[in-house]
Amino acid sequence: MYLFMQAAGAVSQEPSFPVASVAVYVIGFIAATTIGSIAWYNSKRPVGWEDKERPSVVPKVEKEETPGIGEPKTE
Repeated sequence: MYLFMQAAGAVSQEPSFPVASVAVYVIGFIAATTIGSIAWYNSKRPVGWEDKERPSVVPKVEKEETPGIGEPKTE
């Protein structure tokens, strides 16, 4: 019985706010937003955005004719 009382006391002393899971959600949201922005800026522009310039912080991704097929290109 004493062992159960100690275990219950140790559990109640830990913080109840799930910091790790909130951090995972925040980092995941930032990563998804960044990757989505890069993909959107490198895709075909929607109506009204055809003549807009790409921001300097967004890298240009070159399209391959046959991605993933054939021999790897060596530079």
